Amino acid sequence: MAEAVVEVKTVKSLADLGIKDLPINYVKDEDERPTVAYNDFSKEVPVISLTNAGNGGAEHTELIRELRVACKQWGMFQIKDHGVPTELNSQLMCCAEEFFSLPVKEKMQYAIQEGKFVGYGNGSFINDDPLMDWRELYVTTCFPDRAIQSWPPKPVQFREVLAKYSDEMLELAKTLLALISESLGVEADAIEKACGEGQQKVLLNYYPTCPRPDLTLGLKRHTDPGTLTILLQDKVGGLQATKDNGKTWVTVEPIDGAFVVNIGDQMHALSNGIFKSADHQAVVNSSVRRQSIVTFYNPHPDSIVYPLDALMATKGKCHTGRRFEPYVYREFYQRKMTKHLLDRDIKRSKGTSLVQQQPEV
Repeated sequence: MAEAVVEVKTVKSLADLGIKDLPINYVKDEDERPTVAYNDFSKEVPVISLTNAGNGGAEHTELIRELRVACKQWGMFQIKDHGVPTELNSQLMCCAEEFFSLPVKEKMQYAIQEGKFVGYGNGSFINDDPLMDWRELYVTTCFPDRAIQSWPPKPVQFREVLAKYSDEMLELAKTLLALISESLGVEADAIEKACGEGQQKVLLNYYPTCPRPDLTLGLKRHTDPGTLTILLQDKVGGLQATKDNGKTWVTVEPIDGAFVVNIGDQMHALSNGIFKSADHQAVVNSSVRRQSIVTFYNPHPDSIVYPLDALMATKGKCHTGRRFEPYVYREFYQRKMTKHLLDRDIKRSKGTSLVQQQPEV
């Protein structure tokens, strides 16, 4: 007798079924639940034009000042006039939607393997995670390792479009690293050099409609472990940020053609704590699905991370003092993921009784 095949219930398949209750493993603790609506947009996060980047003069000086203020206050800003073709952005968004619309069985061919952080996932990077988010994702490394043949062949344009997009994002990341270096008062190539041979990953997020968006998140609160993150979001909205340790949250307004830039943990360390690591999350809604495309620029896994030497220079009788001792990025990343695993196990041991109902069709 053939063994029965158990079909994985992804968030998209649950949404397509029209469930009325939220599965227990997606329910967040009360203090983690969203307090601001997905479409209650704020203009507080700075929007910066790159038109004058590299032009010199007063306009360039003002651009550098704006970047420094944004990185210190929020660790986040939006950029426009960046030169990346909007048509390419739209093409990858369409490819992502087609991929996530594939049958679950096809998507599972690219499932994230135990201990790996590339591939297709439902709700988490970790198998059997009780701290699930209401999203599906696909993530892959694009530089320096680009195993195009391992990327999904459907839709047919996916590989070509993702390759072009990642090339554009790599150049944009390097431009931003130079500008941010300048805003710290160091050499333009200082941050890029400190990252060694930087690593680029691209992450596709798909957030289906949710029956109880008041009880869950599309992506739990976090800071990014790498150096720099560049986010393309659609017009729906759902990215939220806080600059006061979660006391207040704002929903970042989607702007046509703009990218959201997040400062990551490594930039925080390289700047000796001058710049913030962007504290953010994503919320969902019951009306419309949302998509985003995230590009990470991280140090080489074996890079030794420590505050830039130029920031440690003595000025008169004052010395800023080193706030971070040197560490290996790979070990930092593993520690951060281990903390998630520990949080997961603590929650599993406590059990959850917030919602007892099973999903209804």
